[in-house]
Amino acid sequence: MKTRQVFKASPSSLGPQNLLHSSSTSLPLTFFDILWLRLPPVQRVFFYEFPHQPSLFYDTLLPKLKHSLSLALAYYFPLAGILNWPHDSNKPIITYNVGDTLSLIVAESDADFNHLSGPDLCEASEVHHLVPELSISDDQATVLALQVTLFPNHGFSIGVTSHHAVLDGKTSTSFIKSWAYLCNKLGDSSSSPCDLPPELSPFLDREIVGDPKGVEAKYLSDWLKQGGPNNRSLKVWNLQVPQDSVRGLFKLSRSNIEKLKNFVGSRQKGNSNLHLSSFVVSLAYAWVCKTKAEETKSKKVGMAINVDCRNRLDPPLPPTYFGNCIGARVASAETREFLDEDGRVVAAVESLSSALETLKDGVLNEAETWSSLLLDGLHSDEEMKLTGAAGTPRFEVYGSDFGWGRPKKVEMVSIDRTGAISLSDSRDGDGLEVGFVSSKPSMEAFASIFVKGLLL
Repeated sequence: MKTRQVFKASPSSLGPQNLLHSSSTSLPLTFFDILWLRLPPVQRVFFYEFPHQPSLFYDTLLPKLKHSLSLALAYYFPLAGILNWPHDSNKPIITYNVGDTLSLIVAESDADFNHLSGPDLCEASEVHHLVPELSISDDQATVLALQVTLFPNHGFSIGVTSHHAVLDGKTSTSFIKSWAYLCNKLGDSSSSPCDLPPELSPFLDREIVGDPKGVEAKYLSDWLKQGGPNNRSLKVWNLQVPQDSVRGLFKLSRSNIEKLKNFVGSRQKGNSNLHLSSFVVSLAYAWVCKTKAEETKSKKVGMAINVDCRNRLDPPLPPTYFGNCIGARVASAETREFLDEDGRVVAAVESLSSALETLKDGVLNEAETWSSLLLDGLHSDEEMKLTGAAGTPRFEVYGSDFGWGRPKKVEMVSIDRTGAISLSDSRDGDGLEVGFVSSKPSMEAFASIFVKGLLL
C-alpha cells in the first residue's frame, strides 16, 4: 500500500454557527465515557464498489468526500479536537480549538478487492492496512482518524478508527451517516448542502448527564490504579491479535432467524420472559456456535451485552446524544448446556433473556460493577469464558451511501483484538450479519456448525 496524501480536514465555516460559538470548546468526559478510557479504539472498514479509472476517483469522488467531511465536522467538531487530562482537572476532557483538524489519509492498495470484500474467510491482518491509527500518548490522544483507500479499477474503502472514551458505536455510525448524507447532497440544487436532518444532528450538551449512582469517582480510581499509583496516562491497552487469526462474516436471513425463533419458542417450557428479538436469537446462536467451535473448556460461558442507555435514563437523553451512553449486562450459562443438541440455543436465549430482564430494575443497576467487569472480565479462566457482543443491526451501517451505492461489505476490524462477536444489518436488508475472528481450525469449525445448525 502507498499513501498518496494526508488531508487535514477542519470543520467548515458553512456549518451551523450556533455550534461554533467560541474559539475554544471543552467537553468533559462523563462516567459513561470514563468507563472506556483505556479500551482499544473501535475500527470499522466500509468497502464500496467503484469499477472506474483512478482519474474519476481523484477528480470527482475524492473532492466530494473531502468537502462533505468538512461540512460534517461543522456539526461533529469535537472529533477534530483532542482528548487530554489537564493537571487542574480531576478527569479527562475533550478540547476543540478553532483551527484543529482531523486526519484523512488517502492511499492506494494493490490487494485483491474482491477477496477482501467478498464472503470468503481471510486472515485477520489482511484488512489492518485499511484502517488508520490514532495518535495516543500519555498526555493526549486524537479522537478520530479516517482513511480512504483506492483499489484501482475495482473499488475503495473507508476505514474509521475512533477513540472509545469519546464516542460509542451509535455516535460513530451517526457521524459516518452524516458524512455520507452530506456527500450525497453536494450538487443537489434543491437543498442546502450544509443541512443535516434532526435524526443525524448531534446533541452535544453534557450537563444533562447525571451520575445518580456516583460511579464516576470509582471508575476514575480504578483507572488511576492501573499501572499506578495515580496513573493519569491516556495510553490504551495494547491488545494483540493472536497469530494466524482468521476473519469471517456470516449471514442469518430473516427466514433463518424466524426458524430459530420458532425452534426456541416451541421448547421454552412456559418461560414467559424470553426475549425472542432478532438480536437476542441471533446472538444466542452465534454464541453457541463459537462455544462449540472453540471447544471451550471453562465450566461456564458468559456474554457481555452492551445496552444503549439514552432512552432508559431518567430523564432520557436525546437519541442523538454525542458520546458514550452504554450500560452492560452479563449473561452466563453452564458450558455443558450449550453442547446439548436439542437445547443449546434455548439455553443461550434463556441466559440472555434473564440478563436483559434485569433492565426492569433500572439500566444503571449494578453500574458500580461495570469497571471491574471491564478490568477483570477480559481475562477468561477455567471458571468462565467471557465473550463480548459488539455492534447492533440498529446502527444500519449498510445505509452509509456516499453517492456510489451501499457498501458491498462492512467489517468491524477491532473484534480481532477484543474477541467479541459483532452484529450488524446486512447489505441486502434480509436479516443480519455476524462477525467473528478466531484461529483457522476454530473458524472452519464455526462455519460448518453455523450452516448445519440452520438445518433444524
